[in-house]
Amino acid sequence: MTYKVAVVGATGAVGRELLRILAERDFPASEVAALASPRSAGQKVSFGDKKILTIHNLESFDFTGWDIALFSPGAAISALHAPRAAAAGCIVIDNTSHFRMEPDVPLVVPEVNPEALRKARRNIIANPNCSTAQLVLALKPLHDLFRIQRVVVSTYQAVSGAGKEGMDELFAQTKGSFVGDAPRISQFTKQIAFNVIPHIDKFMPDGATKEEWKMAVETRKILDPDIRLTATCVRVPVFIGHSEAVNIEFENKIDLKAAREALRAAPGIILRDEREDGGYVTPIECVGEDATYISRLRIDETVENGLALWCVSDNLRKGAALNAVQIAETLISMGLVKQDQQPHAQPVKSSH
Repeated sequence: MTYKVAVVGATGAVGRELLRILAERDFPASEVAALASPRSAGQKVSFGDKKILTIHNLESFDFTGWDIALFSPGAAISALHAPRAAAAGCIVIDNTSHFRMEPDVPLVVPEVNPEALRKARRNIIANPNCSTAQLVLALKPLHDLFRIQRVVVSTYQAVSGAGKEGMDELFAQTKGSFVGDAPRISQFTKQIAFNVIPHIDKFMPDGATKEEWKMAVETRKILDPDIRLTATCVRVPVFIGHSEAVNIEFENKIDLKAAREALRAAPGIILRDEREDGGYVTPIECVGEDATYISRLRIDETVENGLALWCVSDNLRKGAALNAVQIAETLISMGLVKQDQQPHAQPVKSSH
């Protein structure tokens, strides 16, 4: 059986990655619509190696008869159009922050909490923040073994988390530095080339940034409401790939061998932890990869039952587009999405 799929925000970095991953994974789509703002309507976007889709105007698009919509257009646009798609009977999987903490909208990482998909009563499912997605993948098998009490995480987040414009700014500043140009700053609060910025999203009254708040509340919603988490989120001059240094305090005594075995067996994770030069994974090595990589696993002696680890992942894939497509695949495997009755053999085409 096959499904009619709409990709909203198809001209953005995550939207293009959604189209790429749908094609790579041979998603059972009979028809794919690429949607964006009115100013992008009529443009072309690639779908796989051989297909080209025409961008359609989101504002006038009728979602009636469409099965799944993958949204990544920005929170304000999702707030307006995702309920419209859901009301038309289309299941919305939203990459933005708008619906994540609404109690009747599941927040899902399929390897961690797939059963939450059964609670999508509004026809809307939220994708977590990119830094949260890779973190809960690492935490889940360890929480099942030892029960997490507290997490301290410092992130090193790529500029692609701010979209194509963020990547363009890093490139322009880096290039300009070699010819003496003054850095032009628009996407970030300070120069990002050859620098790190301890500020992602807006500041909140308690001094945390919203990105740091998201990591705490989203981890509790996905994994366990009793987990205490504090984060420091830092933007670094890396194009793609988020990194995290994580310290975890558990309720029960740690067995390092059991922790290693649990991480090796966990879906979506590759453990590469060799205590030698280069025996760990860096962000440049995870680009284009589906897995979240865990390295530097060791006992943290500063707290009782403590463990420290290093975690990297392609933020455009598992942190966004891949997770959204996996949610769609999981909905199908659980029988939670209606089926378009066209045979899978029919080629994918753009909607007109």
